[in-house]
Amino acid sequence: MPDSIRPAKPRVIITRELADSIHDRMAELFDVVPNLTDREFSRGDLIAAMADCDVLVPTVTDHIDAEMIASAPDRLKFIASFGAGVDHIDLAAARAKGIIVTNTPGVFTEDTADMTMALILSVPRRLSEGEKLMRSGEWEGWKPSGMLGHCIGGKKLGIIGMGRIGQAVARRASGFGMSIVYHNRRQLPPAVEESLNAGFVANLDDLIGDCDIISLHCPHTVDTHEMINATRIAMMKPSTYLINTARGDLIDENALIEALQQEKIGGAGLDVYQKEPAVDPRFLKLKNTVLLPHMGSATFEGREASGERVIANIRVWADGHRPPDQVLEGWL
Repeated sequence: MPDSIRPAKPRVIITRELADSIHDRMAELFDVVPNLTDREFSRGDLIAAMADCDVLVPTVTDHIDAEMIASAPDRLKFIASFGAGVDHIDLAAARAKGIIVTNTPGVFTEDTADMTMALILSVPRRLSEGEKLMRSGEWEGWKPSGMLGHCIGGKKLGIIGMGRIGQAVARRASGFGMSIVYHNRRQLPPAVEESLNAGFVANLDDLIGDCDIISLHCPHTVDTHEMINATRIAMMKPSTYLINTARGDLIDENALIEALQQEKIGGAGLDVYQKEPAVDPRFLKLKNTVLLPHMGSATFEGREASGERVIANIRVWADGHRPPDQVLEGWL
């Protein structure tokens, strides 16, 4: 859009409720329409919003496909997504339409890595089971054979996807005395590997078959869809634990549930699911699984920082410049 017609105070529609401080700041800078009810937008709501704004601020719960983007009026020039992931937006369609897309990378790295480490600890040590036992009033006291789990010190952690979050997990896991290997599209520089005490495994199947704990940290793409399937679960050791704080669609949930029911693997720690907010009820009956409600990035500090990044991207764009967090071709 030429600078001469770029709105000085763009109309911005936000699809979910953000922090009060973010709403207040946006109201000062833009013609903003917040979603104070925090009701999730339907497809129709999204289409209507896209027809009535210069800038749309969606989140990971808003799936914006090629058809929606193609039908959007020319007024919509900018999708400033709240969050690091952009697999909920058809980037190719946005590029074809001339719509800029930004995200908020790096903001939730440490928070998500903390939650991943919490799951790495809680599943082998059966923390969720122990907490439920205490609340049930059925605990009969300490005994040598009570609530036995597995230590994580000395275990081999396999990280699939060694971006910001994967590396942050590696730093934490190293402090717990774990041996770390990783699989990534590209091998990291030797100096980075050395700093993380991490070794590269080129073949994903080799990593899956050799690790005690496997943690997923890659985006959802055509190539990664259900990458953890029945075949790969069968490669895991009976004592392997699977952790997922990335995207639910990385795992074939039917295959995982069957393996957990039959105790073919040690357990799983999940913060994301294939059909959120719906969760397969079979998961709820499993003792060897820790389930969280997609809360890996849920900190006051992180959510406010993400909102500030959204504001910065919109301001730079409104001033006629390329936003700092523009998602370029080949991001995935």
